[in-house]
Amino acid sequence: MIEFDDTGRPAVRVGDPGPRPVRLLFCEPTRPFGDDPILDFLVKAHGEWVSIETLVRTLHGDGLHTFLSSLAEDFRGWEGARTWRSLEHDLTLSAEHRPGGYVHLTWGIHDRPPSEAWHFETTTVHAAGEEMRNFAAEIHMFLMSVAQ
Repeated sequence: MIEFDDTGRPAVRVGDPGPRPVRLLFCEPTRPFGDDPILDFLVKAHGEWVSIETLVRTLHGDGLHTFLSSLAEDFRGWEGARTWRSLEHDLTLSAEHRPGGYVHLTWGIHDRPPSEAWHFETTTVHAAGEEMRNFAAEIHMFLMSVAQ
């Protein structure tokens, strides 16, 4: 779900309100080197037993919104897992289409190189089709919120 922080910048919240929910928040998009194609943002995971965050480095978002849009377009399903990763592998995503018309997204949040001391995964579940389309649009808006 798209929301706005105190400075008016968009943030995207995703996750299921299950019995022990872990919610992800994508926030604080910045271009640390001005007009350079590097786009950084924070991804935070918060739940009853976890609270972590890491800086994700991408080149113009590394096509995350395109990847999510392709999942929405293939709402009838696909075989196996489809994967995506950020420039420095600090955020990874694996998508599987499950019976009943749902997409399971397994998010991997990784410690920054060179230490790579920890790794965390959580899965969010989304209805195929329109819900995935809306989520892809929210991520696109988030990534495009910083002037290029």
